Amino acid sequence: MFLEERRRLILQYLDKHERGHVNYFSAYFNVTKETIRSDLNSLAEMGVVQRCYGGAIILRRSLQAELISETGNSFETLLQHINHRKLTNDKQQKGKDMQGKVCVFGSFNVDIVAKVERFPKGGESLMALGSSLGPGGKGTNQATAASKAGAQVHFVAKVGKDQFSNLAVEHLTRSAIHSYTLYQSESEPTGNAIIYVSQENGENMIAIYSGANTTVTCNEIQKIIPELSSSDVLLVQLENNFDATHALIKIAHGLGKFVILNPAPYSAEIISSLPFVDVITPNETEASLLSGIDINDLDTAKDAALRIAELGAKKVIITMGARGALLLDNYQFSHIRAFPAVTVDTTGAGDAFNGALAAALAAGNSLVQAATWASAFASLAVELEGASNMPEFTQANERFRSL
Repeated sequence: MFLEERRRLILQYLDKHERGHVNYFSAYFNVTKETIRSDLNSLAEMGVVQRCYGGAIILRRSLQAELISETGNSFETLLQHINHRKLTNDKQQKGKDMQGKVCVFGSFNVDIVAKVERFPKGGESLMALGSSLGPGGKGTNQATAASKAGAQVHFVAKVGKDQFSNLAVEHLTRSAIHSYTLYQSESEPTGNAIIYVSQENGENMIAIYSGANTTVTCNEIQKIIPELSSSDVLLVQLENNFDATHALIKIAHGLGKFVILNPAPYSAEIISSLPFVDVITPNETEASLLSGIDINDLDTAKDAALRIAELGAKKVIITMGARGALLLDNYQFSHIRAFPAVTVDTTGAGDAFNGALAAALAAGNSLVQAATWASAFASLAVELEGASNMPEFTQANERFRSL
């Protein structure tokens, strides 16, 4: 048996069983214990396992070996992707200030961004000033935010069988996200967004194709239950097919988990989910659509929050940008202040808030405390360029303490 094949099988075993022993692998592969120790040491240097007495434990439970093989990549390629994260750095980041576990079910998109002087007219071609291709999707962004905010995160998403699925695996493997489950669609490509950013006025034009995000099956939802059972909080949005999202919300509610619903992009279908949700977190636009009340100040936000509570929501947080957030809990209002920030890019503010809120609640904080912490975290996120770029825990903690 070739060295690469043996190490691939070792990694598959560890991904399934979480830990393995030198004696077992030595007998199974009929090689010396020293050979197995060399294999485990090599995997540890790549940051995918942690050596322990007599064997090793997996650092990431879902390496998606099946996904990699189905899309044509070799095991060697997978290890090259992971090799950028050394074990010491990985453990320092993922173990520091980590409390509570959050399960995030949501979208993975590939964002294709072109910067242009102005938007093209019909039939016109323009030379772009620059372009980029990278990970996106509200689910991915919120999972990243929750991870950076101190939670142990398990992220669940679905991609296609295309070249973008490789990008998804590479990004999630290198990210701060602790573990992930990545399904593949047989019929739809990986979700993507085509974005034009005008340098003339800073405006953008976005065309989104949800693709595989909207093909999550009931069977795939059932497979999430073990991870959900060990989580404290479930965080969901609305970029996946609603029947799958609704089913997972009901399962989490039945398991006694704290459920956060970020109703973005807005859909009236969420009303049926409200009785099973612990807190709903619309922005002003989404709250207006859900309540039927136009929000233009704190008083109208209170009216909208009360109307949403009448629809079945237990707790409501309406995020209001520079005006902070309004919290309704047991018909008592709290105004969550906005922290001063030097704004660079507001596109990821909502995702930052929701991810940080989930992390703080999983750590055992009250809803007011968690929302205030999330406000501090989001204020740092708007100072960074890119919706997926999130601040560090220590930065957010310093700003939170400045209150």
